[in-house]
Amino acid sequence: MEQTVRLGNRSAYEWVAALPAFLVLVFVVILNTSHALHAQLLQLGENIWDGYFQLRNDPVAPVCNPAMDIDSELARLIREANTQDDDWDLFEAEPADPQIMRQSLLAAQTQCVQQHEFYSQTSQRITPAVQVFRTLEKSIASFGEFGLTAQRIMLAVLVLICGMTALFRRHHIAIRPMITAMDYRVAATAQLVASAILFYSVYSFREVAFSAGVDVSLQHSILHNLWIAGFGSILLLSVYQFLFIPKDAEPGGSFLKAQLSVPLYATMCIISGGYFIATGHTAGIGIYLNQMMELSQLFLNVGLYVWIGMLLKRTELAQVVFNIFRPFKMAPELLAVVVVAIAAIPTAYTGASGIFVIAVGGLIYAELRRAGARRQLALAATAMSGSLGVVLRPCLLVVIIAALNNEVTTDQLFGWGVKVFLLTTVLFAGIPLLTGRNSIRMEKPTVALPEFIQALKPLIPYIVIIGLTLAVYGLALNAWLDEFSAPFILPVLLLVILIYERAAQEKGLLKRENINIEYVENRLEKSWDDLRDGNDSIEKTIREATTETTGHIGALLMLMGLSVSIGGVVERAELMSMVPTTFESVWLAMALLVALLVVIGMVMDPYGAVILVSATIASIAYDSGIHPVHFWMVTLVAFELGYLSPPVALNHLLTRQVVGEEEVRLAKEETAGMSFWYRYERILLPLLTMAIALAIVAFVPLLISEL
Repeated sequence: MEQTVRLGNRSAYEWVAALPAFLVLVFVVILNTSHALHAQLLQLGENIWDGYFQLRNDPVAPVCNPAMDIDSELARLIREANTQDDDWDLFEAEPADPQIMRQSLLAAQTQCVQQHEFYSQTSQRITPAVQVFRTLEKSIASFGEFGLTAQRIMLAVLVLICGMTALFRRHHIAIRPMITAMDYRVAATAQLVASAILFYSVYSFREVAFSAGVDVSLQHSILHNLWIAGFGSILLLSVYQFLFIPKDAEPGGSFLKAQLSVPLYATMCIISGGYFIATGHTAGIGIYLNQMMELSQLFLNVGLYVWIGMLLKRTELAQVVFNIFRPFKMAPELLAVVVVAIAAIPTAYTGASGIFVIAVGGLIYAELRRAGARRQLALAATAMSGSLGVVLRPCLLVVIIAALNNEVTTDQLFGWGVKVFLLTTVLFAGIPLLTGRNSIRMEKPTVALPEFIQALKPLIPYIVIIGLTLAVYGLALNAWLDEFSAPFILPVLLLVILIYERAAQEKGLLKRENINIEYVENRLEKSWDDLRDGNDSIEKTIREATTETTGHIGALLMLMGLSVSIGGVVERAELMSMVPTTFESVWLAMALLVALLVVIGMVMDPYGAVILVSATIASIAYDSGIHPVHFWMVTLVAFELGYLSPPVALNHLLTRQVVGEEEVRLAKEETAGMSFWYRYERILLPLLTMAIALAIVAFVPLLISEL
């Protein structure tokens, strides 16, 4: 369907899936920008018109009489007081005191005069300029309020559209890809069962919600119906894929090996759904998906970060940065260390290690291979490239931790994150340098300097563009780049970079012979034809980036949603009750928690894992005497070790996805007959680095505290 049905030179898939996802992502960027813009408009209004908050709405005319005749009103009140006769009053009322009543009337008159003066002055201050300004300001405020109420629905739309996209393109994350007919059949069966469970659960949740005797808000009603329609469509697509196996599937296959091709989300869904159905809680998964909606802003940011990664992938920025290091002709081991250390910065800005591996992993692998790195080392560095930056500002994972746990702040976590980053960088530098088969070589600085300076020149425009864009946001919107503003600033920044790269292709416009109306008209006509035919580089680049983004968002958000559900199983089954709530020895507590956190990291996505740990394990650590900041730094390192550890090894799965199965196969052939270390270096190097780092981060602070 994607290849045959086209409209306006765009595929049906791009119209049906990529365009709605693009609109949702742009809506979120505009929504977050509107909050910053509204705050600045309020400040601007206050600076221009003192007391602007009083001018935002038309004042109400007071109904009192400022020219009231005090004597006449006093006489009237006295007459009314004397004529009141209450037959049920057992005691005679106190006689009215004219003096007190006069003072009260005078005070009321003074207040009335002030109200009329305020009304008159405020009305006079509401000039046409104020009316225009406040209309703009209140419109933006209304849009922001609407956006906040629509965020949950936007997230549900994104999950369903992108989840169906990942299913349609068979892009869900699994331990090994589907190759044989048996792989496709087993994976399709598992996804059919998972889709049926999801549909049954959200339908049951709707029945429970509407039969509870409590009014269901319009927003939640829309969500319920959206889940049912969305998962119903996914179920139908699953039935189709179950019935029809791709024609290019290799015949045969092993049933046992095919289990590895089952998407992880489907396995999680079957486990959690089976538990909830067995315990009579059929609405369980639906309830936990709804809980995910309560953190809609954070999960929408996940989608934005994936989009950021795909836009970054299509810029030349990464290539330009790599060119800086080419003149030094570094040894492969040394270049791997430099690349992984530098990659920590964009990793922090793309939200999670997996997103960065998807975005730039292919380029990192190619550059390391070009420098002469053995395949095993290049694969290890690619998988590791997204691991060191998760503790640096403004990583979304740390923001979620601080949002869910009042015991820690982002400043505390990011402050210690720098120290953990330096530790892991040193460890990753030491191990490959010690185990390298070649001597550590590097071009002399005096020889490399001229080429290095030349390589810096193409980077200068990017530095200027980045600086100017960030300055505009900072000065105009007071939105300086940090963990809170990064999700809505970075997409705009990358779009500006893409526009620059497109404009750089039009150097012919600046030639003297081309500065004429005829050339400009011809060039504009050709640009319009390119845009209409889907060949325009800017529109095409954004469209392709968004198209790729939808599959990745679907795979990640479905995995996150079902991870939250698995966390619900752990919580409801009271599995954590098997773990002591407190330990007499903080060393024993740390050892047990480290093992538990690594296991969680092996089988769950980072965001779902953070939610689970926050709800179940964190309090045990605090009660056992482990400082909250210390515990969460251990958690982050343990998670990264888990993502690099079999059997799932999520970062290795994503690395294999971006470099291709053939490179992994060649890496195995390349090291056949070598020592155990070199045959499994792509797994052992990241494992050893993070394991040593975890041991140091977990236990050295405890040792220091006891000295």
